Amino acid sequence: MADTSHIVGGGPKKVLYTLATIARMGVGKAGKALTAKNACKACAYGMGGQRGGMTNELGEFPSVCNKSVQAQSTDIQPAIPYAIFEHELEDLQELNGREMEHLGRLDTPLFKAAGADHFEPVDWDFAIEHAAARLGTTDPQRSFFYSSGRSSNEAGFLFQLLARAFGTNNVNNCSYYCHQATSEGLATTIGKGTASVELEDLTGADMIFVIGANPSSNHPRFIHMLKNCRERGGEVIVINPAKEPGLVKFAVPKSPGSMLKGGSEIASDYVQPRIGSDVALMKGIAKAVLELGLEARDFLAAHTSGFETFKADLDALGWGEIVEACGVGREEITHIARRYGLADRVVFAWGMGMTHHIHGVANVEAIANLAMLRGMVGKRYAGLLPLRGHSNVQGIGTIGVKPVLAKAVLDRMEAAFGVKFPEEKGFDTMACLKAAEAGEIDSAVIMGGNLWGATPDRAFASRAMGAIGFKLFLTTTLNMGHVHGLGDGEVMILPVTARDEEWEPTTQESMFNYVRLSDGGIRRLENVRPESWILGELGQRLLPDSPIRFKAFSAHAKVRDAIAAIVPGMEQLADIDVAKQEFHIKQRVMHTPEFGTADGRAHFVVTPLPKPQRERLTLATVRSEGQFNTIIYEEKDSYRGGAGRHAVFLNGEDMAAFGLSEGQAVTLASDTGRMPAIATLFDLPRGSAMAYYPEANVLVGTAVDPRSKTPAFKSVPVWIET
Repeated sequence: MADTSHIVGGGPKKVLYTLATIARMGVGKAGKALTAKNACKACAYGMGGQRGGMTNELGEFPSVCNKSVQAQSTDIQPAIPYAIFEHELEDLQELNGREMEHLGRLDTPLFKAAGADHFEPVDWDFAIEHAAARLGTTDPQRSFFYSSGRSSNEAGFLFQLLARAFGTNNVNNCSYYCHQATSEGLATTIGKGTASVELEDLTGADMIFVIGANPSSNHPRFIHMLKNCRERGGEVIVINPAKEPGLVKFAVPKSPGSMLKGGSEIASDYVQPRIGSDVALMKGIAKAVLELGLEARDFLAAHTSGFETFKADLDALGWGEIVEACGVGREEITHIARRYGLADRVVFAWGMGMTHHIHGVANVEAIANLAMLRGMVGKRYAGLLPLRGHSNVQGIGTIGVKPVLAKAVLDRMEAAFGVKFPEEKGFDTMACLKAAEAGEIDSAVIMGGNLWGATPDRAFASRAMGAIGFKLFLTTTLNMGHVHGLGDGEVMILPVTARDEEWEPTTQESMFNYVRLSDGGIRRLENVRPESWILGELGQRLLPDSPIRFKAFSAHAKVRDAIAAIVPGMEQLADIDVAKQEFHIKQRVMHTPEFGTADGRAHFVVTPLPKPQRERLTLATVRSEGQFNTIIYEEKDSYRGGAGRHAVFLNGEDMAAFGLSEGQAVTLASDTGRMPAIATLFDLPRGSAMAYYPEANVLVGTAVDPRSKTPAFKSVPVWIET
């Protein structure tokens, strides 16, 4: 794949692929799923809800993408045939991620007894009773509760409430493996942990930075906003080590003009720093802005603190050190700074290319510093936008699925329920698994996701998960994490309703802090249950003497009343099912310079340059166009020349230096593990490499950012063995 210049993101092929997927689902079923008033099941960019399934909060129709259709295709599958469960686990372990996903929907509780080599379908009474009994024999401090971002706010609140009433704060979610660095980095700078913009702000921005993200694959509807920005005379600055074809040119399916002309230009400038050198690049742009005299002096004086210390740090930093660290020349950095300095309304968007590092929090702080330098936070059509992955991962955090709650929230929850909850700090996701590996975890409740597959160091993940004596999974489908890392202990897997199948309305929160109401109500399978129903039944049997009547409390309207009374900014949730009025969470969208810090000012933070690693290649794990998180829909990546799941993407000069040819079979190695790979040419800076997540997790170590506890999925020292 020496030349990707001919590849255009989106376009007719994606339209045809979507149509083929809809045909496979059945046009009637697909239409019902896509038009129902339910929030999108894919990324947190968000669409659907009470304005209609393919409409966003701006009223734009059709607001739908390939990811949305793929997610629906999974849920519309028929039930997994019972004959599958006659196979031993060894047989199921031979299936890859795509094959597991296409087995069908899970429509029966499954049980694996201790030491057993297969799953056995069981009835719901046995499943709930046995799960409650096994958890009941567990010391709560030797358990953990983990949730993905697919669950509703209602189920998430009930989930963390059950865990804390049970007696543990070991409650966490998938954000520790994705955007927790964002929450930490924004808290120290602007005093809030989420986006400062709403969707409408993108319609008036005259410059949008896209940093460490590939929305052409992962957030396709965001590309529409980037195209519109360019067409109204604005600029899109892409900062990404890899020259992704879909960020260069994209044929937006909802735009006839874009389709007819063979694609729209997306990036006005495309900057390719070395992997892991973003702090140096951000500091370089900031230094150049100051040298050009383009900083927002009035804003700095009136609304920030720490600027003089920040400036002194930049003054002491030489250009030679900046260029050596990031690999981007001073002229190019100054050009970007000048363009930024002349823009009036700038949005900074970033993805996990910024958070998946040992210094991920510092990366986010560096972005916030750059935005504050020109007063691009606290005004309309400008601000900070973390591109979050799963559809309700932000909501899950908002309603308390995390190991530490704000004291005011905890106090309100204790007062509301008359329960004293544990006070000790709970474990984050990696800490839970480290404790499990050490033999300190006896039970785990895992709601959605693929924790085994998402965890770095495949051997570690198997040891840690396998050491847990009882694992309870709640899921819509089987994935590789349900058949690997099981160990000799007991496993119970419970089939749950998809979002549009919920028995009662649910709510979700987009990356724009916008809360949607999903109607649910579609009936596809007879033997699945809502997560909240399961948690209510489980809580009632596990904690029969608790003042919290979990079975009755699992009614969603009651849960929403509690969230509205306990969680700041969520007051409107109490009557959302009656008013049908969706809303932005209060005091998050920042159109005026009022910050969430103690002094009300935005704080500059000095971000030291990370020590560069030059002895080996630096690997970033990435997703393909045909996947969503750990879910693999397609084995080939159409946006990277049809590369397969075991491609290792390399710079051409590096390939020549290593004596490698295109398509050559190699072994990709790290201090953690090894994987077979296919050498694949790609436009990357020298010393950089990419391979697909989750396959390349075998190479990723378990070290984490000390502040966010996020693993370094995107800065892994590796080497090539032939």
